[in-house]
Amino acid sequence: MLRNYLKIALRQLARNRAYSFINIGGLAAGMAVAMLIGLWVYDELSFNTYHENYGRIAQVRSREFGEHGVGINSSVQYPLMTELKTHYKEYFKHIVSASWDVDYVLSAGESKISRSGLFMDPEAPEMLTLRMVYGTRAGLRDPHSVMLSKSTALALFGNVDPVNRAVKISNKLDVKVTGVYEDLPQNAQFNQVRFLAPFALWELDNPWIRERAMTDWQNHFMKIYVELRPDVDPEQLAGDIKNAEMKNLAAFPEVAKNKPEVFLLPMRDWHLHNFKRGQPDKGPLQMVWLISIIGTFVLLLACINFMNLSTAHSEKRAKEVGIRKSMGSMRKQLVNQFFSESFLVVIMAFLLSLWAVSLALPWFNELAAKQMSIPWTNGGFWAASLGFIALTGTLAGGYPALYLSSFQPVKVLKGTFRAGRFASVPRKVLVVLQFTVSVTLVIGTIIVFRQIQFAKNRPAGYTREGLLMVEMKSGDFYGKHELLKNELRRTGAVTDIAESMGKVTEVWSGNGGFEWRGKSPAADESFGTLMVSSEYGRTVGWQFVQGRDFSETLTSDSSGMVVNEAAVKYMGLKDPVGEEVTWKFQEQPVMHYRILGVIKDVIMESPYEPTYPTVFMIKAHGGPNWMHIRINPNMSVSEALPRIEAVFKKLIPLAPFEYKFADEDYALKFAAEERVGKLAYFFAVLAILISCLGLFGLSSFIAEQRTREIGVRKVLGASVFNVWKLLSNEFILLVTIAFALATPVAYYLLGHWLEKYTYRIEPSWWIFAATGFGAMAITLCTISFQSIKAALVNPVVSLRAE
Repeated sequence: MLRNYLKIALRQLARNRAYSFINIGGLAAGMAVAMLIGLWVYDELSFNTYHENYGRIAQVRSREFGEHGVGINSSVQYPLMTELKTHYKEYFKHIVSASWDVDYVLSAGESKISRSGLFMDPEAPEMLTLRMVYGTRAGLRDPHSVMLSKSTALALFGNVDPVNRAVKISNKLDVKVTGVYEDLPQNAQFNQVRFLAPFALWELDNPWIRERAMTDWQNHFMKIYVELRPDVDPEQLAGDIKNAEMKNLAAFPEVAKNKPEVFLLPMRDWHLHNFKRGQPDKGPLQMVWLISIIGTFVLLLACINFMNLSTAHSEKRAKEVGIRKSMGSMRKQLVNQFFSESFLVVIMAFLLSLWAVSLALPWFNELAAKQMSIPWTNGGFWAASLGFIALTGTLAGGYPALYLSSFQPVKVLKGTFRAGRFASVPRKVLVVLQFTVSVTLVIGTIIVFRQIQFAKNRPAGYTREGLLMVEMKSGDFYGKHELLKNELRRTGAVTDIAESMGKVTEVWSGNGGFEWRGKSPAADESFGTLMVSSEYGRTVGWQFVQGRDFSETLTSDSSGMVVNEAAVKYMGLKDPVGEEVTWKFQEQPVMHYRILGVIKDVIMESPYEPTYPTVFMIKAHGGPNWMHIRINPNMSVSEALPRIEAVFKKLIPLAPFEYKFADEDYALKFAAEERVGKLAYFFAVLAILISCLGLFGLSSFIAEQRTREIGVRKVLGASVFNVWKLLSNEFILLVTIAFALATPVAYYLLGHWLEKYTYRIEPSWWIFAATGFGAMAITLCTISFQSIKAALVNPVVSLRAE
């Protein structure tokens, strides 16, 4: 019986090649998209599951209740770690202190590379369950040790065991390699960290930690990660540690006024439920839902094609059903027959989709910034695939099987069978649904790209082009500013060079403690603070609204301050130039500043959000860590870079010359939105393609079904245009209905998406109109081939059988 089912199914597919191609190709495209999205969603949901103790690892954070709402601190104070280890140790298997991950220069012999690293307590490798290649997880017990990732060890020492080999960090910290671990996968939080060193070594290298930070509850500068014991109830723990900070703030009233609460952010929430500038960041989770829904709809479109074409061809097989039923075939057997055909198509489409996914995955990985692969050896993948085939086969073949098997043999064999006036209604509904989804995706794609362009066109407040940024990753950079400036200018490749504490494309630090005339008691007083050298404004290209820039010749400018427009607005100063601002920074004496000038807002963070109030001061506190170099506009970049590199290699030979272009770094701010736009564009094109395949198949069937009618009309004098219009009107009406449904849906969904941006576009009417006309044009192009072909057939041929 099964062999007969298969044989009949293959004959049907071979007899109707065009129909089979559309069915299998369209379904394969939908399944390929669903598979790609399934891999992407799994990658997102499995973030950090590489770590065996994933379910019990958390980061210690604190929330503060200020005048302007709740804020979240991702960095914490040193005394909080002491408090946790002293009074709450019984709850935790591990309590690990950690620095922020920063790029450092690693050198071993003649090899010099730059890699991101973390200084962490010795329990960190065990807590993160690193998979060791050489050595053990106990490698950080020695304060002068280092553990390298496999790729870092390969870059420094080649393909040999590097344990006990010497390495220098930033050309000043001598350490010994005690272990090599496997590089973490892309969907793990610490995948960019290429080496681990002891937190105690970081303390030794930064004496200010032991001098003042160990008891300072105002200084948030480090991170704490913990692993809960298996028997600990997270809910009970949350209540117990909530006041771990507040109960120690008797001597710190400024901190205590915000009533800080300590809480744990579980590792499972680090990626999809994290915080951005102290507020919940819903973007990653919304992205997962959005892409999942789109993938489901694209697969649904492919299934709709199958259902539409199968039911459309049902009348061709009516006599077959009638003969089978008159010969004693049960309805159940007919249902099985048609389901077998459905599953055959689905299996063929699945195999084709696997081939398509294997070809498309490298491109999709690049588009989605992932490192996914098809898990051929994973039993769960194949179990999910079988379930996927069963679900799709049932969904795609259910209606045709039940519909075809319901025909009455007497009516069919007498020739009195008619599909009925409402038989085509389900097909029309499904076509409308197809184009509603497709039009919504197209409108969404256009609005996403317009929003990105709108933000890109927002004035940045400085000149990005030709601005080079060099991170000062080792002590060899320091004390050579004037020498570098003079040597670089001599090459003719550079016009200006400046140092700063942070790069121009981000706010490196934020601080409170500022006072000014007329300050409101409710002011939050948090400002971005950037220490710069006097040439900084000229180098990056500040645009002044009032006042002047720092002067290299006026020593009094060391107590001067340049502020952005957002800071002036926040302070409420009508004439800010010359106003005095005081700043109390932690344990330092009160510092007095005078506002020298006001610059246009420089976009240093998200271009979609208001500019952060920021003040710029001459290097008075903290060391610089970035150089900004303005390339001579009269010289090409390809000619200037070798000259700049030669100077750096001459004056700073122990550090590799690595740089970033400010315009490229700025462009990364649009990466997430551009990724959404490209994915939406990709899915919209596929949705339109799948919908058009279905239309092509249906128009072909309808033209064939009405061949005799067309012949009669032509004999009576109908023109080719009349026949084309006759066959096209129905589809134009369906697409018009789809457009009418898609417009309010797209307006609502895209309006909701745009609400998360302060700087955003308003959806314009022409986007909807252009999409509607485009959908109509694509529909006409799709169906016109079959309509005109039918209209050109000689009526003698059409009517010969009558």
